[in-house]
Amino acid sequence: MRKIRRDNYLSRLIDGQENGLVKIVTGIRRCGKSYLLFELFREHLLRSGIPEDHILEYNLDSMDNAELREPKAMLAAIRSRLTDKGKYFILLDEIQLMNGFEELLNTLLHLRNAEIYVTGSNSRFLSRDIVTEFRGRGQEIRLHPLCFREYLPAYKGNEDEAWESFFNYGGIPLTLSFPLPEGKVDYLDQLFRQVYETDIQERHGIRNLDEFDELLNILASAVGSLTNPKKLSDTFRSVKRKKISPHTLRSYISHLEDAFLLEKAMRYDVKGRKYINTPMKYYFEDVGLRNVRLGLRQQEENHIMENIIYNELRVRGCKVDVGVVPIQEFDDEGTHHSRQLEIDFIAYRGSKKYYVQSAFAMLDTGKAEQERRPLLNVPDSFRKIIVVRDNIGVRHDDFGITTIGLRKFLLDENSLDA
Repeated sequence: MRKIRRDNYLSRLIDGQENGLVKIVTGIRRCGKSYLLFELFREHLLRSGIPEDHILEYNLDSMDNAELREPKAMLAAIRSRLTDKGKYFILLDEIQLMNGFEELLNTLLHLRNAEIYVTGSNSRFLSRDIVTEFRGRGQEIRLHPLCFREYLPAYKGNEDEAWESFFNYGGIPLTLSFPLPEGKVDYLDQLFRQVYETDIQERHGIRNLDEFDELLNILASAVGSLTNPKKLSDTFRSVKRKKISPHTLRSYISHLEDAFLLEKAMRYDVKGRKYINTPMKYYFEDVGLRNVRLGLRQQEENHIMENIIYNELRVRGCKVDVGVVPIQEFDDEGTHHSRQLEIDFIAYRGSKKYYVQSAFAMLDTGKAEQERRPLLNVPDSFRKIIVVRDNIGVRHDDFGITTIGLRKFLLDENSLDA
């Protein structure tokens, strides 16, 4: 497997040096957190002249370090290696496996000659514990699976072959080491069942395993569709002939979000400038995991494309909502009607905002009107973009709307401003 570059994330680690914060790399299991910290960042430190014995590495996911999952034991081990006043870099992998890690990190923050870097695969430890305990003393760096821009240079083949592989099997880095589709499928299937699913079930004591399993299938089948726990409960009752409460389903979905398997996109009323709490959309952190979960049977290209675009926007550091544009119109008989038009994504990055439509087919006259109409009813002048499946370059029309091909959009990191 060719060396994988994660330059954006590496730059953030480097830029964070000496800012007085704990650098916290979070993300789904097997997305490359350890590789980023122990390979790429370590390599940078050595090139920068940091002595090897001043880089302290501890992988808490390894049985070799099981005894160090106790905070006092880890603190003693670290202190025994601080033998001078030079700068030390302490790298702790899968910190959520340590009970009471907050106390350890707070203590390490008082070391004037140490930089602290940790990884974690559970968002709850970040939102509940890190924010509460560190009160602004932690910097999160969210790591995602490979985007296509990172995937292509590491793939052994041409761009078309790389795209086919990425579209079907996603961006979990180790899939690149399997040359045949069967190997990728087996790896992703085992990863889903043995790492993600079992880990979630055991951590949260889930007893209704069949219902939890079925929920995953329903969410995978309906990726990018509007839903909520009440609608899901109704689906279980009418289609699966099973009774499961919205409260239980809400809890299950929360567990999936905590493990970074899913993300939700809230609906936002563009004209009313307010959030609509329900229903919402869910997207898989990696489309390969979603596709293999369904046995590669439901390859609706428009839904997968939408999920890929959502993930790309998140990779670029955007907060992403689903847009709703209320309009008033009259029918042929002159009767007044209210309608809601949907914009696939509203992406926010700093002071910038982008409206993004995912259009599977090349825009003919009718389709173009359908995709443009919500954008034309947006009452502001932020950028409006339509991403189409076809492999085309950037086009601008008289309405101020940009149309761009999917691959061009993904491969050009500046395509939002093209």
